[in-house]
Amino acid sequence: MTAPVSATDVNQPTLQPAAPTGRRLSWPVLLLVIAGALALTSLVRIVTGADGITNVSQMSTALQLAVPIGLAGLGGLWAERAGVVNIGLEGMMILGTWFGAWAGFQWGPWTGVLVGVLGGALGGLLHAVVTVTFHVNHIVSGVAINILALGATRYLAPLAFEGHPGGSAKQSPAVESLGNVTVPGLSDGLKELNEQGWFLISDVAGLLGGLVTNVSWLTLIAVALVPATWWILWRTAFGLRLRSCGENPVAAESLGVNVYTYKYLAVAVSGGLAGLGGVFLSLVANPFYLEGQVSGRGYIGLAAMIFGNWMPGGLAVGAGLFGYTDSLNLRGGSENVHALLLLGALLLVIGAIWLAIRKKYGNAVITLVIGALVFAWYATTNEVPNQVVAATPYVITLVVLALSAQRLRMPKADGLPYRKGQGK
Repeated sequence: MTAPVSATDVNQPTLQPAAPTGRRLSWPVLLLVIAGALALTSLVRIVTGADGITNVSQMSTALQLAVPIGLAGLGGLWAERAGVVNIGLEGMMILGTWFGAWAGFQWGPWTGVLVGVLGGALGGLLHAVVTVTFHVNHIVSGVAINILALGATRYLAPLAFEGHPGGSAKQSPAVESLGNVTVPGLSDGLKELNEQGWFLISDVAGLLGGLVTNVSWLTLIAVALVPATWWILWRTAFGLRLRSCGENPVAAESLGVNVYTYKYLAVAVSGGLAGLGGVFLSLVANPFYLEGQVSGRGYIGLAAMIFGNWMPGGLAVGAGLFGYTDSLNLRGGSENVHALLLLGALLLVIGAIWLAIRKKYGNAVITLVIGALVFAWYATTNEVPNQVVAATPYVITLVVLALSAQRLRMPKADGLPYRKGQGK
């Protein structure tokens, strides 16, 4: 008989989840791609005169809109790395908005943050009970939680908010601000540099200026959670065990890992992060709860996670992209989106050239034709309809998922039913 393997042996290389297939971009190549994208955007800004696409206000708004999407995506990442698909992120965000505002207007904003996170975690625990313990289909459970959260908050809002100043059946009283941070000197200097309109330099200044101007404390916490998640899941024994539950739970159990416990922890953290995203909406984006304010951000967060290939860094890039396109609705939307048509056409032409170099001539021709059509749309119009502006974030979501689908690799056991001892 072979000797039993202790739980500490889970650090063995044999349990390390397989790396995603396909070539990964090195940091120098990735930085070069980002620099090229910024240079191309700067060129489009100069040609079109749409200075709003990279100014400080645009970038600041984009960051604010990216935070709840990114937090929802982080929540999905924790759950799915443990093997549990979390379609219920939308409902957990809704719980976060309601609980955060309910506690916030009574006991202060930071208490609202804590209670909102607990509200989202409660939704996560419910999802874990249904999927992990009772083996209900993960999609069915997630949709049910979304419906339950919507119905529960709609029922509770009139009971909790009516009769208070500013409260109604669909809105909470105002909550005190958490406070903002602006870096003195640096913020004003970057804003002045951005206003000069110089090629690339002003655009980089606008991007950096948005990161140091009127930034909420909750935004700083959310940004810090991205590297913290990477470190916990990829640099600790706890993270290795959790990821093993999403890759091969039978092997993890054979090495002494309590798979159920790790799944429960992961989905509870998932709900808490989604709840924090909801808190951001009801305490920072708006200083009150408002029915319907989540508006599908839980689903977009899930799309950002998939776009990021179930990795925190890629997820953050996806959330930033979706936040930026969403911000176009608020600041010079029609003019800015029209300018981005030219940017899209140029990117498609570059993509066609790249495909041709790789001898994928059929795909190259199709990409070139689409690029020509987009350029024709830009050249023959002066603005785009408001409906197109409103739909831009969702169109971008579909496009980036379609383009990145061939390089994606989800955890092997993600969404698969697991019963304790099934490997025996």
